Amino acid sequence: MAFLIFFVLHWYLSLFFQSIFHHRYAAHSQFTMSKGWEKFFFIGCFITQGSSYISAKAYGLLHRLHHAHTDTELDPHSPSYSKNIGTLLLMTRNSYHHIFIGKTVVDEKYHKNLPDWLAFDKLAHNWMARVMWGAIYVVIYYFVVTQWWMWLFLPVTFGLGALHGLAINWWAHKFGYTNFKNDETSKNILPIDILFWGEGYHNNHHENPSRANYGVKWYELDFGYGMVLLMDKIGIIQLKKKLKPIPVIAVVSNKEQILEKVI
Repeated sequence: MAFLIFFVLHWYLSLFFQSIFHHRYAAHSQFTMSKGWEKFFFIGCFITQGSSYISAKAYGLLHRLHHAHTDTELDPHSPSYSKNIGTLLLMTRNSYHHIFIGKTVVDEKYHKNLPDWLAFDKLAHNWMARVMWGAIYVVIYYFVVTQWWMWLFLPVTFGLGALHGLAINWWAHKFGYTNFKNDETSKNILPIDILFWGEGYHNNHHENPSRANYGVKWYELDFGYGMVLLMDKIGIIQLKKKLKPIPVIAVVSNKEQILEKVI
């Protein structure tokens, strides 16, 4: 039971900070926050991502390039140009690393409103910090593991932040359903996305990346958006856009039908 509690808490806390801070805030600027709250989220990302900590600025640039060049040769992590999930992981890692160290120069237009705490990234984004967190995870496993097979999850814990992104970038461009017709491969992977907190509504998200609510149909519950609304309500963040209905074309049973999407 202790192992399950630790693994589930780590899964969702890491996912919370990556979804809210890295994806919705850094990459897409769906809301604003003060510099003080930015620093809170930087630290929260370090604590919850641990050995898989990534820079919000470098991730934001990487992901903006993904949306600008989805499924083309310029896409930094497209399954269309990867033979398998392993090569996609390597491609994504190399693309991210080259952006982080400045080897890949990203056009200035992609740098707008990116969170940046260079001093903290120097502390959190190095091999010593990763080794420290790896040792902490081994100690935690030592105390919570009750069956030998539970140790098999240790590599997942080591790379949890990267695995969250990999699951969406591979699975949601390979398998699932679509609400919107477009010229790329994005898909929604779970009709009720409890596992990825709404990030699995990838086709919906690619249809309108600036929309804070990734759910479109009544049953597509975006739990991440629920947290965004709560944080907006209590003043941690300030949402930029209010929702309004617009007509869109979606594919239902292989037929185009006019639906109303809230955006």
